[in-house]
Amino acid sequence: MQQLSGQDAMFVHAELEGMPQHIGGISIYDQGTARGGKVRFKQILSLMKSRLHLSPIFRRKLVAVPFGLGQPYWADDPDFDLEYHVRHIALPKPGDWRQLCILAARIHSRPLARDKPLWEMYIIEGLDNVHGLPKGCFGMLLKVHHAAMDGAAGSRFMSLMLDTSPLVAEVPEAPPWEPDVPSRASMLAKAYGDVWRAPGKILGLARQAIPIALRLRKGYAEHDFEPRPPAPRTRFQGRISPHRAVDAARFDFESVRSIRQLCPGSTINDVMLAVVSGGLRRYLEGRDELPGNGMVAGCPIDVRTPEEQMAGGNMVGFMGVGLCSDVVDPVQRLRAIHQETRQAKAYAAAVGPKLALELTELLPGNLLALGLRLASATGLTESSVMFNTVVTNVPGPSFQQYFCGARLVDALSLGPLLPNIGLFHVVYSAVQNRQGTITLSFTACREMLPDPAHYVACLEAAFTELLALLPEAEPVAAKPSVAAAKPQVKQRAKTPAKAARKAGAGPKTKRKTTLKKGS
Repeated sequence: MQQLSGQDAMFVHAELEGMPQHIGGISIYDQGTARGGKVRFKQILSLMKSRLHLSPIFRRKLVAVPFGLGQPYWADDPDFDLEYHVRHIALPKPGDWRQLCILAARIHSRPLARDKPLWEMYIIEGLDNVHGLPKGCFGMLLKVHHAAMDGAAGSRFMSLMLDTSPLVAEVPEAPPWEPDVPSRASMLAKAYGDVWRAPGKILGLARQAIPIALRLRKGYAEHDFEPRPPAPRTRFQGRISPHRAVDAARFDFESVRSIRQLCPGSTINDVMLAVVSGGLRRYLEGRDELPGNGMVAGCPIDVRTPEEQMAGGNMVGFMGVGLCSDVVDPVQRLRAIHQETRQAKAYAAAVGPKLALELTELLPGNLLALGLRLASATGLTESSVMFNTVVTNVPGPSFQQYFCGARLVDALSLGPLLPNIGLFHVVYSAVQNRQGTITLSFTACREMLPDPAHYVACLEAAFTELLALLPEAEPVAAKPSVAAAKPQVKQRAKTPAKAARKAGAGPKTKRKTTLKKGS
């Protein structure tokens, strides 16, 4: 049996009404590469059945410790039914991108059943009118509870179902499955032992306090990091509704990389944070809601050591990065964000990357759950603003992948909303169709972001604005994509360049742009 870590259990206790805590994504596959040019649902069921033993996540569910005296356990579900978790649906006609996003938002807004293994998969047909897709494509929407894994572990989890060629790989035969269910007595005995070990853990953390304080004092004195003004309140702060909005923009990897020339030493993450900052600035400015102070993004960071890379669950630190949305000039904004990320990393190193994980191990699960519910009921969670949005980076594969022989042609990620944070971004990089791509997807409270297509246009305009400022005579153009080119949405400009000109971003240009393949 395996007990949830404190951080894993935090996502269970934080699952309040209207705020499910699962992650997921949509991947789209072209059946043309499959045997006979067709993938049948029974083939998908057969593949999943043959690979259930490759991860314990597939067949285990939560079991609570009696009286809430300890964190929950993972236990095998002796009544596991694969066809409950893998479902077959279709978009209504005409089956376009907007309908796919609406369907994904509705599915993603519903919590997972706690008495079952915490995952669901939806095979979605009827995508023939999604712009840019070959005929006959199907989608796979996967949702998995955050208690089971974080984004980094999720990428490895997906690879268990996918292959590197159209040929479905043979996997080792599954050993006989014996469900492992912890007894009440064993869980209570473990909880009793944890009570006696708690003072030692508290003492260990207390010993870290003085070294941390000294490192922080030194960092401030040497200007490795500076105090940041508090995050402003925006429309994305407040009580989260149970309804969601989902959409995405997709960019060529080489285009993103080329923008780094505007700020020597900057990273891909810095550029994508600048795109988010520019997009938010445009969106809020258009509503006359742009705050005077710069907005702040919460950025999860994977704190696994090289030896822990294959560990499941959650091993995530958090750092706050100023988005510098109060800076008008886009190049100066990128440079300011680069400085902010450097300071945030230095601050996180001074505090210690795993301090947050160690703190969660000391919080009794029942008290944490009660505290979160009381804070939500009294409005305490909305009283202060730590972050305006979340921006997380999920690295994808650097090679082409296939599902039941069907080629992966597009993908986007879905994240959970947090108390008082109604907008969650995921930066997902991968290779699809031999092109390096970066997809910037977002999940939002629909009451806070009722027009996701317009927000995508703002993100595209922010990207094009940076691209147009490159010193080269012919900057690399953003790669047309499924997520970025959706002519049926009236709010969307037809091209990123037109979106930029419409938003008043950067000078107009008649230069001919060229497509450039990613690495």
